[in-house]
Amino acid sequence: MTGTALVTGASSGLGAEFAEQLAARGHDVVLVARSADRLAALADRLAARHGVRAHVLVQDLAAPDAARRVAGELAARDLAVDLLVNNAGFGTCGRFEEISAARDHDQLMVNVVALVDLTHELLPGMLERGRGSIVNVASNAGFQPSPYFAVYAASKSFVLNFGLALRQEYRRRGIRVLTLCPGPVETAFFEAIGTRKAAVTGSMTTPRPVVRAALRALDRDRGYVAPGLSNALAAHLAPRRPRTLVAALAERVTRKVLTPEPPTAAARPQPTGQLRAATMGEGK
Repeated sequence: MTGTALVTGASSGLGAEFAEQLAARGHDVVLVARSADRLAALADRLAARHGVRAHVLVQDLAAPDAARRVAGELAARDLAVDLLVNNAGFGTCGRFEEISAARDHDQLMVNVVALVDLTHELLPGMLERGRGSIVNVASNAGFQPSPYFAVYAASKSFVLNFGLALRQEYRRRGIRVLTLCPGPVETAFFEAIGTRKAAVTGSMTTPRPVVRAALRALDRDRGYVAPGLSNALAAHLAPRRPRTLVAALAERVTRKVLTPEPPTAAARPQPTGQLRAATMGEGK
């Protein structure tokens, strides 16, 4: 099935690769992200390479009314979306109390609220036409609690369970819903999160095979896919352990994102003489 696909977070990484592979399949594409220049360059490239129509829609999905604005623009351009790829998202990591509350708020607006709102906006039209597909991009972090990625992992758990629930609701009404759960992928995600140590497994793949696996799973009407052998094993095995044990084991892996903790006052060497006098103000 071709038609028009809307891809969020399309300016780079998995989003740009989704747009590329969908255009290669003959889909017209609507590219949504904040970066107008990147979207315009990608739209020109896709139109020239694949002969499709590529529409640019600049929108910050952290805005409270982002989905409504996207839907309004689609209506103004008389565009009906047959495939929604909810790809936009970002993460935070570190000790929860050290992470900006505003940053976590925006993360939830993009990863969860915009994803649900866009689905609300576009699913009814798919139902009226009797066909449509939704791809929600979660993460392998969504299969278990992830200390030091607490909000990010929880947001992806939401995406996973939301997608699986929607699939059951709509699978007999002509709508396919797939949840993609990749491991670390070589994208700008790690620039946004602030450290490449966030790839806690130590290995990364590239966007192309991940998107290829996702579209193949969508063709087969799968409920979710976790591309890669180690990723698939983790996805299937982790949820079968007691949740507190999984969280404890995960903490041993994810703690590597932390900077070393400063020594406590008791452990800090005590200076003497003139050195002690010179350092009396430290730590305040």
